[in-house]
Amino acid sequence: MTIFYELFDSLYVNLTNRCPCSCDFCIRSHGDQIKESGSLWLTREPTVEEICADFDLWQKKPDFSKFKAIVFCGYGEPLERIDEVVEVCRYLKSKCDLPIRVNTNGLADLIHKRPTAQQLEGLVDTVSISLNAPTAEEYDSLCHPVFGKAAFGGMLDFARSCKEYVPHVVFTVVDTIGPEAVEKCREIASSLVVDYRVRTYIDQY
Repeated sequence: MTIFYELFDSLYVNLTNRCPCSCDFCIRSHGDQIKESGSLWLTREPTVEEICADFDLWQKKPDFSKFKAIVFCGYGEPLERIDEVVEVCRYLKSKCDLPIRVNTNGLADLIHKRPTAQQLEGLVDTVSISLNAPTAEEYDSLCHPVFGKAAFGGMLDFARSCKEYVPHVVFTVVDTIGPEAVEKCREIASSLVVDYRVRTYIDQY
């Protein structure tokens, strides 16, 4: 079971395979791993204790100092397990000074049917939210959320809430959505006063 894996200059955390979206561009449709991660499909979800124990093993490696951040992003939506994310973050903060980022679809409030952003306060340094479309209709068509067109507004509301509790909030899009949509999404990010990043789509890992 792959929990932590290395990607670029960060240590990534794979907590769940559950996700309320089925995005057309999702890397999960291309295979079961990213670079040398090993299979990210989980036979079961790891416990908090297992996650922390696996981190301890990674921290003991001689080259652990090369990592610049810890990122919650596996083969599922990490905030499906927001309570466990919070517990693990507390442990990570007690063990090292690396900044923590959560890569999310921003649908945590809809998943849990309650406000969730405040739980991240003091634990998560960056929340990176996949915006990926400029309208509810386009988002629904591209990402196929189980919440339908309500997902888009829920995601924007989550971003607004995160600004109150998390130091750095950023919207991201994949460049395959086209230049017009990319610019419209940039305008949304600007209107919410959050950072914006265009990701290059990679179909082979």
